[in-house]
Amino acid sequence: MGGEQRAVVSARRLTKTFASAGGGRDVLNAVSLDIRAGDFTVIMGASGAGKSTLLYALSGMDRPTAGRVTFAGQDLSGLNESGLARFRRRHAGFVFQQIYLLDNLSLLDNAVVAGLLVTQNKAAIAARALALFERVRLDRDTILKLPSQVSGGEAQRAGIVRALINRPAVLFADEPTGALDQTSGTAVLDVLSAVHRSGQTVVMVTHDLKSARRGNRILFLRDGEVTGDLDLPPYRSRGGEERNARLRAFLDGQGW
Repeated sequence: MGGEQRAVVSARRLTKTFASAGGGRDVLNAVSLDIRAGDFTVIMGASGAGKSTLLYALSGMDRPTAGRVTFAGQDLSGLNESGLARFRRRHAGFVFQQIYLLDNLSLLDNAVVAGLLVTQNKAAIAARALALFERVRLDRDTILKLPSQVSGGEAQRAGIVRALINRPAVLFADEPTGALDQTSGTAVLDVLSAVHRSGQTVVMVTHDLKSARRGNRILFLRDGEVTGDLDLPPYRSRGGEERNARLRAFLDGQGW
């Protein structure tokens, strides 16, 4: 599927080496792949396989030791640190396991402040934030509260709004439900699925099968290399037994 989809992110021979007591350790080993526009790509693998390292390299959050990333037509290796920061603000949205909202600002103001980093049209940013909060099912009373006054699931949904405020080309999510209970985690996954259905490209790292089912493409990493790549039909909340069986068989084949 998706043969005609354009690549919004392309990685070529990405290598990331970290210093260790015994010398350098390759966490990514010459990884080449394309992230297709409109896909919900899930990156899976055992702990230490290089999942988050790959996510950070693809998004411009971290520089690879070797190799090249082209994101939204821009070769990231040609940007200095301030240029890279400006590029991320405009083209990448981030959702992390730890939510990192500003404690002294309301949920609404957290989103608005992120938008003002790109445009000074506060009225337009506030209107977009309100529309996004409605999409993630947070009401007006809730979004005027501080992060300490809401649940973890509500805070994470606010984090998704903040990540989407500047209309990113790609929404990157690193274990977004890892610190949440089952009910809150499902609510966050429902938001990510809805965002994807609206046309947003999503790349998510997870070790959780329930989360992985939301993707239409699964990449499996082992020892810093992509060892499996599975395309699936779009996620549906009902049915999907054959789809789930294909995913389980794929993960079994990868030794997950």
